[in-house]
Amino acid sequence: MLGRSNVGKSTLINRLVGRRGLARTSSTPGRTRRIHFYKVGDRAYLVDLPGYGYASGSKAERAAFAPLVESYLSRSRASLRGALVLVDARRGAGDGERELARYLAEEEIPARAALTKCDKLGRGELERARRALAAAHVAAVSADHGTGLAPVAAWLREWSGVEFKRPDGASF
Repeated sequence: MLGRSNVGKSTLINRLVGRRGLARTSSTPGRTRRIHFYKVGDRAYLVDLPGYGYASGSKAERAAFAPLVESYLSRSRASLRGALVLVDARRGAGDGERELARYLAEEEIPARAALTKCDKLGRGELERARRALAAAHVAAVSADHGTGLAPVAAWLREWSGVEFKRPDGASF
């Protein structure tokens, strides 16, 4: 899971695995300061990476995130099957997201995009945000409401072989 600080990476992980407090969430941007691994199934992990952009903490702390994330996102990491780039639908993709997309392409890491916090936009605004992203694989999700998760769960299943289900056992 990649994206700006406070885009909803940890919240989405919690929703996908059906455990509310597994990945720590905060309304303060930049609380995820390490790489966090969450085991799903017997053979896969969801990985929550520190966000980029605005974050609380010192400039030195924020600058330390980049090498940490880049070292994890190395093409030599055979276990890395794909990257889910989260974009706040209210903000849209900016230079950081475009730079990240280029980096993932250079590293030959399969990537998909999910617009988050979609419950905060009207239908027309959401459609404009989706078109502006101009990516072939885009999901519009609300982790808070649990909507739009089917494509994300399908991509994760494609990459990991793990079936993600709702807490009631139904598929997303």
